[in-house]
Amino acid sequence: METLKVVSPLGSESVERQNVAPPLHDLNGKTVCEAWTGAFKGDYTFPVLRGLLKKRYPGVNIVPYTEFPHFYGGDAPAYQKELARQIAAMAKEKRCDVLISGNGA
Repeated sequence: METLKVVSPLGSESVERQNVAPPLHDLNGKTVCEAWTGAFKGDYTFPVLRGLLKKRYPGVNIVPYTEFPHFYGGDAPAYQKELARQIAAMAKEKRCDVLISGNGA
């Protein structure tokens, strides 16, 4: 009898997760920040997400992606890392409880 080896197409974790915050179940009174890489159509999708969040959580405060730097860094990994550090620092300054760091199809 022949044995087949199956490999998951999902792959494995490449980074060990650390310091993961517990999920928030209610966004009323919280600050949600948006960060966008400039890829896909965040200029269309973020306003829709914003509207849906405000409808569901009338007390939510949203800091739009336009208040954060954005640059598609797929071809510049070192710059992408530096930009991620800048966005994280700005998110702390803006007292973000939640950061939406991307969206897509």
